[in-house]
Amino acid sequence: MKRREFVVSSALGSVAFGTGHLALPSLSPALRASGPKSAAPAGTRKILVAGGGFGEPFIRYMATLTGKKRPKLLYLPTASADRPDGTITWFRNCASLDVEPSVQESFISSYRQTKGWDEVLLSVDGIVASGGNTLNQQAIWKAQGIDAILRQAWDRGIVLGGASAGSLCWFEEGTTDSRPKELSTVQCLGFLKGSHSPHYDREAPRRPLYQKLIGSGQMKPGYACDNDAGIYFEDNEVKRVVSTRPEARSTT
Repeated sequence: MKRREFVVSSALGSVAFGTGHLALPSLSPALRASGPKSAAPAGTRKILVAGGGFGEPFIRYMATLTGKKRPKLLYLPTASADRPDGTITWFRNCASLDVEPSVQESFISSYRQTKGWDEVLLSVDGIVASGGNTLNQQAIWKAQGIDAILRQAWDRGIVLGGASAGSLCWFEEGTTDSRPKELSTVQCLGFLKGSHSPHYDREAPRRPLYQKLIGSGQMKPGYACDNDAGIYFEDNEVKRVVSTRPEARSTT
C-alpha cells in the first residue's frame, strides 16, 4: 500500500473564535510534514487533532512533535472499550516508525494493573486517544481520575492527540453520536477552548447541527475537521493545519 504523506500548511498564528465558519488558509501540496520549522520549547503544551483517521502519517507527525529520537507513544482506547482490533491497528501503524508503541487499557483489574495511571501516562512522550463513544470515555476518565492525569501530561509537554472521540475529548464541548437516535452535545476536558466537530465531511448531519448550535449560541464557536484533516495546537494557539488529502479541510 502506498504510504500517504502529509500536505501541510504554513505555520499559523492564533485563530480567533468567531461566530462564522471561515476556512483556514489553503493547504499547499508542495509542503510535506517533517514537524514544525523550529522545535517548541520543552514543556510547551501540545495537542494534535484530526477529524477522522489518525493513521501512520499522523502518528509520524506526532513523533516529530515530541522532539525525541525514539519517542514512547501510548494508545489509550477507552472510547472504543479497549477493542482488540483497534490495538492491532495501532501497532501495525507504528511498525514502520522509529517509535516505542504501547497501549493502556481502561477496563482493568487491580490484579492485572500493577502501575498507577500516573506511572503509565506520565512516563511516555505522546498519548493517542482512540475514536469511539466520547460520552462513555469522559465518564470513565473522570471516574478513574485519568482526566486529571491527562491534564498533568499536557502541562508537562507530553503530546496529546487523536481523531474522532480522540480529538473531541480535548475541547470544551462538541457534537457526538454517543447517545441513541440522533447526534447530541457532550462536555469534554476543556484543555482546548471552544467546541469541535469531527467527521465534518463524512457524516451528513454533522455540519448543519454544528452550524445551528453555534449560530443559536447553544455551543461555543470552535473548530471542525474533515476526515484526514487536522490541526496542531501549542497551548490554545493554532500552529499548523495538516491533511493527508488535499481536499480535506479544517474550518473555524
